[in-house]
Amino acid sequence: MSVDFFIEALQRLLPGVPLTLTLAFLSTGIGAVFAFALAGMRLSGILPLDWLARGYVFVFRGTPLLVQIFIIYYGLSQFPEVRHSFAWPILREPFWCAIIALSLNTGAYASEVVRGGLLSVPQGQLEAARACGMSGLLLFRRIVLPLAIRQALPAYGTELILMVKATSLASIITLMEITGLAAKMISDTYRVIEVFVVAGAMYLVINFVLTRIILLAEHWLTPHLRARPDGVVLPSDALIGDRA
Repeated sequence: MSVDFFIEALQRLLPGVPLTLTLAFLSTGIGAVFAFALAGMRLSGILPLDWLARGYVFVFRGTPLLVQIFIIYYGLSQFPEVRHSFAWPILREPFWCAIIALSLNTGAYASEVVRGGLLSVPQGQLEAARACGMSGLLLFRRIVLPLAIRQALPAYGTELILMVKATSLASIITLMEITGLAAKMISDTYRVIEVFVVAGAMYLVINFVLTRIILLAEHWLTPHLRARPDGVVLPSDALIGDRA
């Protein structure tokens, strides 16, 4: 092992970072749309929609992500109807196949996170909002959604970190993200340990930064839980003192 080789490996793997982040953030964003839709179907009270969402979650959480990528990239191309359809320009590209597979997979997992967040909203908050005249979309936007996001953020942050690591599977379908470039470098140099140590360190740094960002978001969304310096009195504390 030599420092010069570690530096060379770092320089050769760094160009894969933008693709890794693009795959992770784009698939997580699209998956969030699926997650809210699936959570809404589960909570709609409409039995067919509920069972459809349950089936979707069961399939995509119960099968390996690698199998899903293979089916989308290699399997769909076996059907002439797909090759002659309007979707073929997208499905023949490994980048978009990876995005589709990652989005569908994270949507299934995140839907349970979102559903748990929505169910965690206290009933008393909803009743108080209705007593103030809120209903429908306004109630959801002002009360339900902020509280649900606050509750679901830690688990959703974990899902984002898992998606960063899951992007490594995209190298199987020829995408040159961090793991893809690492595999190519190993085939050129036959130095497996050093290359994968550098690749693992890069994932570690990316996920460390993400955890810090998530913690900052949690801190910003939970002002009522922040530690206050001694002697600082909030308006709510003064009101409580007056009533006492």
